[in-house]
Amino acid sequence: MKKRLAAVAVALAGLAAPGATAVPELPPYAEAYQPQGTDERGIWMLADEDERVLRDSKFLIGDPALRDYVTAILCRTVGRDRCHGVRIYILRVAAFNANMTPNGTMQIWSGLLLRVRSEAELAAVLGHEFAHFELRHGLAGFRHQRAALDIAAWAGFLGQYGGAVRQGAMGSIYQFSREQERQADLLSLKYLKQSPYSAQAAAHIWERMMAEADATALGRKQKSTRYNRVPYFATHPTNLDRATYLADLARDVPARTEGDAAYVDRVGTWRREFLADQLKLNDFGGTEYLLGQLAASGWSADLLYARGELYRMRGHPRDLAAAADFYRAALAKQAELPEAYRGLGLALLRNQQRAQGCEAIQHYLALHPSAPDAAMLSTMISQ
Repeated sequence: MKKRLAAVAVALAGLAAPGATAVPELPPYAEAYQPQGTDERGIWMLADEDERVLRDSKFLIGDPALRDYVTAILCRTVGRDRCHGVRIYILRVAAFNANMTPNGTMQIWSGLLLRVRSEAELAAVLGHEFAHFELRHGLAGFRHQRAALDIAAWAGFLGQYGGAVRQGAMGSIYQFSREQERQADLLSLKYLKQSPYSAQAAAHIWERMMAEADATALGRKQKSTRYNRVPYFATHPTNLDRATYLADLARDVPARTEGDAAYVDRVGTWRREFLADQLKLNDFGGTEYLLGQLAASGWSADLLYARGELYRMRGHPRDLAAAADFYRAALAKQAELPEAYRGLGLALLRNQQRAQGCEAIQHYLALHPSAPDAAMLSTMISQ
């Protein structure tokens, strides 16, 4: 039995991931890289099948200009020689997320595009995902998981010691994933340091994500997340950990371009649609925080309209009064904004202000007679 335990201990030690305590050097670039070995070819085959499905997804945003803009940011971040093998797919999903598969497929979710505030912040995320690809993390993670599951299966022969061995093997899977995320963060920082973009932007994202999560918890009357403790099943470092080490490593780097104005200009054409998706999440606290962040340089008509919708949807009597004010402020900035008249009318009607509500709805119907809800609203105000 002692020999078995010793062998298992050696195997578990071999599963440990190397520490990521410094920014790694850029790995050698391999042009037109092809999978090597049975494991990697199998992983790429599955990724190729997923990409075929992804190309026809109903959530795919078919805007070549937006895709080309995001691709250009990636190329400026990691280098034009490295970025040409990547295919970027932008999906209309309201959550903050991006991922990359071993075959070079990168997914960017619209919730991420809504939350980042500059080209530099987006570059940090794109560089992180590309680092997973360049470091072949998909293959390493697959092999680690397979080895850990083998050890967990053999632990059944160790009797009373099997439970602890199995727990250690399974825990190593999540620890290995967290270490890969740190490595990708640090290599992304290396990309940023050699790009035109500011390296300090990488930490800003995680600082705001913590604040948004706290706002969501407060709005739902829940406890805030403990950022100073890593859950057993966590696949990523905590946001506090990431914000801390990224800020520390970028502290002495000269500030460079943020590209916030260019980002707002190019992505702003989609912002109204992305905000509409965010409102459907039923997250009052988080959405209110997000709108405040987006309005850091001033409240625009689309942000005021979205805020009006947020308060109207919650629907407390005081919310309806606040929503009406937000709609009016939006119309003061953009007089011919049909949706604002619709929201204003509905808020006033629900707040027992029928005459003013009907007038606002009529104005909406005059501006947008072919609206899909025109018949319903006409019936509502005629009763």
